[in-house]
Amino acid sequence: MTQALLELRSIGRDFPAGDTTISVLAEVDLDIHAGEMVAIVGASGSGKSTLMNILGCLDQPSRGHYRVQGKDVMTLQPDDLAELRREHFGFVFQRYHLLSDLDAMGNVEVPAVYAGRPTAQRHARSQQLLDRLGLAERLHYRPGQLSGGQQQRVSIARALINGGQVILADEPTGALDSQSGQEVMRILQDLNRDGHTIILVTHDMNVARHARRIIEISDGRIIGDHPNQAILSGNPETPADAPQPQAKADDTATASGTTHDHPQGLAAAWSTGGLERLREALRMALLAMNAHRLRTFLTMLGIIIGIASVVSVVALGEGSRQRILSDINAMGTNTMDIMSGRGFGDERSGRVQTLIPDDARAIAAAPWVDSVTPNVSTSASLRYRNVSATGTINGVNEQYFRVRGLELQQGVGLSADSVRRQSQDVIIDENTRKTLFGDQDPLGQIIMLGTIPGRIIGVVKAKPSMFGSSESLNVWIPYTTAMHRILGQSHLRSITVRVDDGTSMEDAEAALTQLLTRRHGTQDFFIINTDSIRQTIESTTATMTLLISSIALISLLVGGIGVMNIMLVSVTERTREIGVRMAVGARQSDILIQFLIEAVLVCLVGGLLGIGLALGLGPLLAKLSDGAFNMIYSTNSMVAAFLCSTLIGIAFGFLPARNAARLNPVDALARD
Repeated sequence: MTQALLELRSIGRDFPAGDTTISVLAEVDLDIHAGEMVAIVGASGSGKSTLMNILGCLDQPSRGHYRVQGKDVMTLQPDDLAELRREHFGFVFQRYHLLSDLDAMGNVEVPAVYAGRPTAQRHARSQQLLDRLGLAERLHYRPGQLSGGQQQRVSIARALINGGQVILADEPTGALDSQSGQEVMRILQDLNRDGHTIILVTHDMNVARHARRIIEISDGRIIGDHPNQAILSGNPETPADAPQPQAKADDTATASGTTHDHPQGLAAAWSTGGLERLREALRMALLAMNAHRLRTFLTMLGIIIGIASVVSVVALGEGSRQRILSDINAMGTNTMDIMSGRGFGDERSGRVQTLIPDDARAIAAAPWVDSVTPNVSTSASLRYRNVSATGTINGVNEQYFRVRGLELQQGVGLSADSVRRQSQDVIIDENTRKTLFGDQDPLGQIIMLGTIPGRIIGVVKAKPSMFGSSESLNVWIPYTTAMHRILGQSHLRSITVRVDDGTSMEDAEAALTQLLTRRHGTQDFFIINTDSIRQTIESTTATMTLLISSIALISLLVGGIGVMNIMLVSVTERTREIGVRMAVGARQSDILIQFLIEAVLVCLVGGLLGIGLALGLGPLLAKLSDGAFNMIYSTNSMVAAFLCSTLIGIAFGFLPARNAARLNPVDALARD
């Protein structure tokens, strides 16, 4: 006699029950030959379903040996078992176990996807099978749109898509009416005549009588194994003790368009097969996300908020930094102020009178100097006609407005000639214009600076200050006029230097210190370097941005934990789907990739929505603050946020995906 296709020797299967174990199968010896139609009959709890799960490699025995075409199943790894289920077995379940998100063709094609079959071949094969089973008009119907008999026929087509050398039918008519049940049994008998090995698992002897061989099982032991004489007597050409020839099953598989010439056939298809599996995983992830849109959005919400927070904080920090630096530039770019004394708080500084106009002229001659201005100032009453106010009189030279980066709104600036002649030309700021003149044109008007009259020749354009808006009144006159006609002094309060853009502020400060120390014989001055202020502000802003970004990253972490929790729930909800996919041949890696892709997609879409939300907040914040706050977005921060969301999807999606991949197929199928 030829070697058995399926061979079981001393098979036992035990299940834990508290501190003890229950033996469901005990010392089962069984041979099933290619081409047979066998019915395994027994009452509920007899062990027939457990035996079917072992035969179909959905479960493994606790002891004994099980061989498929001479290959010992007990030595195989999970992916090898998946290959056996995919390439040799086809399952017809009592409850159909169709995937609700796929139509009839999609359900039929699932095993072929995991087998790496090309798309065109899958479509043609599934359409051919469904047409053969009378479902040509139902190709794109989802399971919920099909009757029980139609769903079972889809299940049969799925079992045949990769050839279905052995078809395991678990109570195939249990959920059907009598007419549909008879139709399903007719189809299974036709398949057996075509050479497929059919194994029926049932408690109904009326179903078992369709088989050529009946195996009875009770309490985990085979108590009867005999030919079905009723069938055989009606078919005298079929010997009572002989299986159908193996060649016919192979011929049928080849004729139906399915190749079994692996590994060559599978190796040739692998280049596209891996891509097909990835495409299927991506498609199923998108279907699952679409089917549970609210849950998906709520899962994304933590990622959206986290990514939006990170991008917004970085943009707001950059906007604030540039705004502050702009305000510093408004005071004068690359400037240094030279003050008398040892530093702020020096009680002697008022008595140190060594800064003189000649120092300013000596500094101006240095090659690294862009411009320089002496400074003196005093507070006095400013009066025009019957309007007076207290303001500051600043004595400067003609380069002052370049040093400080100020622009004139009206009129002209001071000239070197007016400084030399100690003229009484006056330039006023916007606050002074509003206070003394209202809506009148101030140019050419005479105002009193204390007791000294002056003629207005220009108005300075208002410019924001880094310290906020100021209501103080300022006027500028030649420093020579202020020193000799108002203050009666020969020394300066300070000198302000604007350094050439190509010179390092650190080098310029060192050169300036050396120059003045040589002129004065001692260092009786101190220098305020606006570049150090800039650096301090940039450092402080960066620190604050880092701090707030860290808080935002915490929200990202919380979002990632939310993704993991929801994905764990999703694995629990979709356990049966995982079991179906494993039953039809999905590898552990296929399940892992599908759930990992879903987690990554959730985080990627959440990241994109978060970036979009952050971009939308910029104009809104600018409008609400009347331009006081501007968000300047960084491409690097958005790319980093996007990558971060991807890593979160991988990191927090891995555990649920791994749990899904490690599920036992038979346990997964048993869950609802």
